[in-house]
Amino acid sequence: MTTPRQTALIVGATGVVGQACLRHFASLPGWSAIGVARRPITPPPGAEALQLDLQDSAACTAALEGRDDITHVVYAAVYEQPGGLVGGWRDQDQMRINLQMLRNVIEPLDRPGGPLRHVTIMQGGKAYGVHIHPQIAVPARERWPRDAHENFYWLQEDFLRERQAKGNWHFTIMRPRIVFGDAVGSHMNPIPAIGVYAWLRHKQGLPLAYPGGPARVNQAIDAELIAQACAWAAESPHARNETFNLENGDVFVWQNVWPVIADALGMPVGDPEPQSLGESLPRQQQAWERIVDKYQLAAPRDLMAFIGQGATYADFQMNHGKQGPLPPVLMSSVKIRQAGFAACIDTEDMFRKWFGRLQERRLLPTAEQARA
Repeated sequence: MTTPRQTALIVGATGVVGQACLRHFASLPGWSAIGVARRPITPPPGAEALQLDLQDSAACTAALEGRDDITHVVYAAVYEQPGGLVGGWRDQDQMRINLQMLRNVIEPLDRPGGPLRHVTIMQGGKAYGVHIHPQIAVPARERWPRDAHENFYWLQEDFLRERQAKGNWHFTIMRPRIVFGDAVGSHMNPIPAIGVYAWLRHKQGLPLAYPGGPARVNQAIDAELIAQACAWAAESPHARNETFNLENGDVFVWQNVWPVIADALGMPVGDPEPQSLGESLPRQQQAWERIVDKYQLAAPRDLMAFIGQGATYADFQMNHGKQGPLPPVLMSSVKIRQAGFAACIDTEDMFRKWFGRLQERRLLPTAEQARA
C-alpha cells in the first residue's frame, strides 16, 4: 500500500525558522515542501517557492483556495514595524496585521473536504512576558495561565482554536527560546550581525570584545532543532492541540560562550566593551563593502540586507544598557520530551555550526583567513 504524499506549506520561508523548516521538510521522504515569502526565494532541492504578500487577502485566497495538496502548514511569518522589534509587540496595528496574515493563510485552506490536517504556529518567550517583566518564575511552564498582557500570540491562538474546533485538523504551538540559524536579512537572527561585528573588529586589528551588558543565564534553540520538532508535531498524535516550549537542552551565558564564538571566527578574545551593535553597525556600510570585495564574498554588499534588525536583536538578547544582576530566563522543555521529542544540541556546538555555515556559503570570511 502506498502512503499518500504529504505537502508542508512553510510560511515565512526567508526567516530563520522558516528557512530551516523548508530545508528539513524538503529532505524528508514522502514529503513535498512549499516555501511562502513576500520576497523571491530560491528553494532548496525538493521544494517549490510561492511568492505571496500575506497582507493581501485576495492574493492569498487566489493562491491557496484551489490547492488540494497542502496537508500541513508551518506558520513562521511575523510582521514587525520598522524599529518595533521590541516595543512594537504591543502595538495595536502590529497585532492586527499579524492576526490578519495568519487568517489569510488558514481560511482559504480550511474548507469542507479539504486536505488540511495540521497547523503549527510559533510563539516564544514573550508568551511569558520576558520582554516586559523584570523577572519571571523559573522555569516557565506551558500549563500556566496566560500572562496578562496584550500580544498577537493570543489573537492568533484564539483564532486557531476557534477554527480547529469546527474543522478536521489539529494544531501545535511551539514556544522556542532565543533562535539561532543561518538566515540572512532576518530581524530575529543575531548570527550575521555578530559575524559582521567580528570582522569589523578584525580589520581594525582589534580582538573580539563582548559588546553586551550584564550576564544572564538563558537558553538557546537551534533553528534546525525547531524544524525537526515541527516535523515530529506534524505527525505525532501527542502533539495535537498542544503547546510546547523548545530549547537546546542546556543553558548558556553570553560571556561564557563568547570565547567559542571568537574561536569559530578565528579571532582572539578581548576585554568586554559594552556598546550598542544596533547603533554602531549600520554606520559601517563602506567598511563592510571593503570586506565583501576583498574576500570576494557572496554576501550582500548592502549591510542591512545582510543583518536585517539582527544587531538590534543582539542588543536586546545581550542585555545592552541593563544593570545587573539579572534573573535567569528559563523555560521547561519537559513536556515536549515526555510527549516524544527528545532531540537536543550543545549550545556551543550550535554556535560553531552556524558561523561555519556562513563561512561555507562565503557569507563571512573563514577563520583561517582571520588568522592569516
